[in-house]
Amino acid sequence: MALLTEPERVLIVNAGSSSLKLSVLLRDGRTQASADLPPVTESESQQGLRRFVSENSPVDAVGHRVVHGGPDFRDSVIVTDTVLDRLASLSDLAPLHNPPALAALKQTIDLLPQVPQVACFDTAFHATLPDRATTYAIPWEWTQSFGVRRYGFHGFSHRYAARRGAEILGRRMEELRMVTCHLGAGASLAAVAGGTAVDTTMGFTPLEGLVMATRSGSVDPGALLWIQRRIGHSAAQMEETLERSSGLLGISGVSADMRKVLQAADQNHHRAQLAVEVYLHRLRAGIAAMAAATGGIDVLVFTGGVGEQSSRIRSGACEGLAFLGVALDRNRNESVGGDRDLSSTDASARTLLVHAREDLEIAAEVRQILAGP
Repeated sequence: MALLTEPERVLIVNAGSSSLKLSVLLRDGRTQASADLPPVTESESQQGLRRFVSENSPVDAVGHRVVHGGPDFRDSVIVTDTVLDRLASLSDLAPLHNPPALAALKQTIDLLPQVPQVACFDTAFHATLPDRATTYAIPWEWTQSFGVRRYGFHGFSHRYAARRGAEILGRRMEELRMVTCHLGAGASLAAVAGGTAVDTTMGFTPLEGLVMATRSGSVDPGALLWIQRRIGHSAAQMEETLERSSGLLGISGVSADMRKVLQAADQNHHRAQLAVEVYLHRLRAGIAAMAAATGGIDVLVFTGGVGEQSSRIRSGACEGLAFLGVALDRNRNESVGGDRDLSSTDASARTLLVHAREDLEIAAEVRQILAGP
């Protein structure tokens, strides 16, 4: 296949656990076409991908978001048969995300066999984390032989949020201490200092950290072992429960959708109220921990579906962060609009809303990889 150093039209394939998002981005960053389809494992989605490619061809390159790069992939890479085999071996590290990404990648290769395909890894942004942030206090053999360490995820979202946040303030990212909050079905925080990631909340897998839609976030491993012995769950059953039946859904019993949980909480549903309280408690604690990693905070950025759409979650998070200089302007926070500053005039740390644009970051990665050294 011929490589283009300046691809004009890049197809972005973002295969997540709950959807398949497609877009075609032009060189100037404009979106020429987009679609939001069901998960790639469903036949409707496979047909939708085929139709989208047919309607928007030709494209010059394809960029695929792959959640977990494991120890092998710290940078984006042009996809070859060898890369496909290595990606397949990483599926168990992110069982909700990597298999759909791999399936979408294979289907896109079949549809566009002569077009260069680039795998772009969510873990790559966190490759700059220092050893003190990535190392678990486990037997050294597990770390050295099996690569058990903190990898971090949502890298494209965190990087875009930090870059765009600095742009809104007319500052250089390198001179700011930033905490970026990606709050969606999956949720994570990143501490960004000097323009690079120095800490994050997700770990070896996307299961660690904050409370999420259906994922538990951090849980005492002793409790998990106790439950496993108590009810005789296999490792696969435990994984299924922690990935798909926990989080907001597990606590509330109502829904994994924050909008529905908030609605139930407003109707005095006790478990829904508790789910929101636990979510915010973990979120505030995580933001404070990230601020400690950066030695203070100049900018707090909210992004992702919940981060962008829920003024109540933003407000609830910031209410406990006054000691960090965070304070929201109520009218700004509740207004509807694009990327903006939500801070009160007297806040020493700025709080921003940035609409997630992982596709822009992936397209930039594709162009950089195809341009070569």
